Amino acid sequence: MTCQLFAVCFDASQPLPLGRFWSGLLGWEMADDPRDGVVLLPGDGTGFRIRFVQAQEQKVGQNRMHFDLTSTSLEDQQRTVARALGLGGQHIDVGQRPEEGHVVLADPEGNEFCVIEPGNKFLADCGFVGALACDGSQEVGYFWSEALGWPLVWDQNQETAIQSPHGGPKITWGGPPLMPKAGRNRVHFDLAPPGHGDRQAEVDGLLSLGATRIDTGQEEVGWVAMADPDGNEFCVLAPR
Repeated sequence: MTCQLFAVCFDASQPLPLGRFWSGLLGWEMADDPRDGVVLLPGDGTGFRIRFVQAQEQKVGQNRMHFDLTSTSLEDQQRTVARALGLGGQHIDVGQRPEEGHVVLADPEGNEFCVIEPGNKFLADCGFVGALACDGSQEVGYFWSEALGWPLVWDQNQETAIQSPHGGPKITWGGPPLMPKAGRNRVHFDLAPPGHGDRQAEVDGLLSLGATRIDTGQEEVGWVAMADPDGNEFCVLAPR
């Protein structure tokens, strides 16, 4: 069996305001779940939730994972940028070149995301959330393809991408060199066994694929903390 990508989880100093920002930007419904924290529920078939959980640590360095949002026209791209800025986002410089057509922004807690220019063929038919763009190796792309059961849709020059068989956003990895990891990632995957599956069996399967267990005894608080082959943290939740 393969795990389900249940949610993309953000560590947040203020989960509720950050959830409101992303709800307003994406148009997703926001719910306050006593078990899962502040949650956004997709309304467009994206296939996973977005969660915001309380964290004491401040953001340090650039995130290894960010959203790429798509545009249907230059006017549509400008509207998305204006909406993000109106909700509390900001322009940032991560080294993008002036001739590049995408716009790099950050949410109110500094989490980077891009609004991609129209005509991007790679993200065509992916939806408004076009991709989760990750800094990562070819090996980690193969790992997540096996872990989630999502086929590779790109594998060239050590760059990889996977996509659910049901469509929706792609997950991409840009290949080496990887940026230095500055402490715990503030954005990570939450996995769940499919149906009423056996979580321990899923953990064992992930270990066999090259994951590591980074914390023991986490079952008592509802998850098992692990890391992928690039050292990125993720959680395996109890069956949902």
